[in-house]
Amino acid sequence: MSEKFSNLLVVMSDEHRRDAMGCMGHPIVQTPNLDALALRGSVFENSYTPCPMCVPARAAAACGDYVHNIRYWDSATPYDGRRRSWMHELRDKGIDVASIGKLHFRSSEDDNGFSEELLPMHVVGGVGWAAGLLRENPPLFESAAELARDVGSGASAYTDYDLEITEVAEKWLHDGKRKQRPWAAFVSLVSPHYPLTAPEKWYGLYDPDDMDPPVAYETGKRPNHPEIRHIVNLFDYDQYFDPQRVREAKAAYYGLTSFMDDCLGRVLAALETSGQADNTLVIYTSDHGDMLGDHGMWTKQVMYEASSGIPMIMAGPGVDAGRRVATGASLLDLAATALDNFGLPENAGFPGKSLLKISAEPDEIDRTVLSEYHDGGSTTGTFMIRWRNWKLVYYHNFKPQLFNLEIDPHEQFDLVENAETDSEVMAALAEGAKRLNAICDPSEVNRLAFSDQKKRIEELGGLDACINAYIFNHTPTPREQKRMREGPAL
Repeated sequence: MSEKFSNLLVVMSDEHRRDAMGCMGHPIVQTPNLDALALRGSVFENSYTPCPMCVPARAAAACGDYVHNIRYWDSATPYDGRRRSWMHELRDKGIDVASIGKLHFRSSEDDNGFSEELLPMHVVGGVGWAAGLLRENPPLFESAAELARDVGSGASAYTDYDLEITEVAEKWLHDGKRKQRPWAAFVSLVSPHYPLTAPEKWYGLYDPDDMDPPVAYETGKRPNHPEIRHIVNLFDYDQYFDPQRVREAKAAYYGLTSFMDDCLGRVLAALETSGQADNTLVIYTSDHGDMLGDHGMWTKQVMYEASSGIPMIMAGPGVDAGRRVATGASLLDLAATALDNFGLPENAGFPGKSLLKISAEPDEIDRTVLSEYHDGGSTTGTFMIRWRNWKLVYYHNFKPQLFNLEIDPHEQFDLVENAETDSEVMAALAEGAKRLNAICDPSEVNRLAFSDQKKRIEELGGLDACINAYIFNHTPTPREQKRMREGPAL
């Protein structure tokens, strides 16, 4: 390891869409701490998740590799430490590597690469959402009503958990041990993930009547792609919303975003008062976004920008202040960045690129970014390819979607509908397919995903066992999971 290093602090939120920050130009959301971090660092304006679902996205981020390579496909196949992570790489070179908060891996009994795991949230029972494996004959998603039902102001198990995470992170940063050897910390908050219940202080910042309306929410403007309609019909959240509830839900989401921003601010303040801010690279990001009613959809699972796009801000030693980076970026780049930050050699198993290098170089808008989805609600593999101003969404055995984000940033006009009359669109479709095939064979990936999932269903005891394993709309906190294991008090 190089004698010149900076510590590494990665703060990851959950379900924070890229545009919901003041520093990204949002006219309503108040994120003063994120905005301040952006001013002293670099903002990656075109960052994406490797999968718009918590468990596979976090596995890919840990491994620094595509979902189809690591084969942690879904919410019932969580990371289990068998694939080498960037955390293993750092820890084995003598760097303290701590996690504080949500991981969404299988278990702390696995060697996930951390020196210590504080307040970890893992998947329920080491299994997760087993019903998501049943892609060919999915059961009804009966928990959908909870999303609209839980909208409002007040504390929740998730906001209480975030406060615990924040307090533990503050204490960890102030521990004198931090100055004795290099360290990396992964602080993982759960807000603004639903339940859409925001503490009153933060919910009160937003008047539901002032909320911006969802994009293309009117029934006639919603996408009619068969695979998207299948996902929407399974995760049928919107049937429980009326216009007022939509406004209240957005106010709550923005309130949770501001609450999360305050937690981030406390962590960064602790870094400052501990005397380590000048020697620590800070990265803020999220695992995926949230549709918030756009196109008639809620939560994630799809490749629209609100779901697949993520925030990415980096600040610290050697990072240009006020830089806006147009080069495409991904959570996969975290692994390469971690090695680069500590002067360690590149690992061929991490196909991403260091964000330190990306931010220091001229914009490379031609860089290809891939996101993919093989989880619950989908009947086939979905692959998103982003380059320049183009975005191709490829569905195995279905027609693709194509968007020109420069002229259609809200993705309301699928150019495939009139592709045959437009040579530029035809060329973009061919180019997107070429770029996808340079990364993987989507047909083979789709086959492999279904094959692995079939084996996983058998491991868990078959169809009925998967349907009845665990029923929930969002993963319980560690305290809630502890109560589930212990059962009701007598």
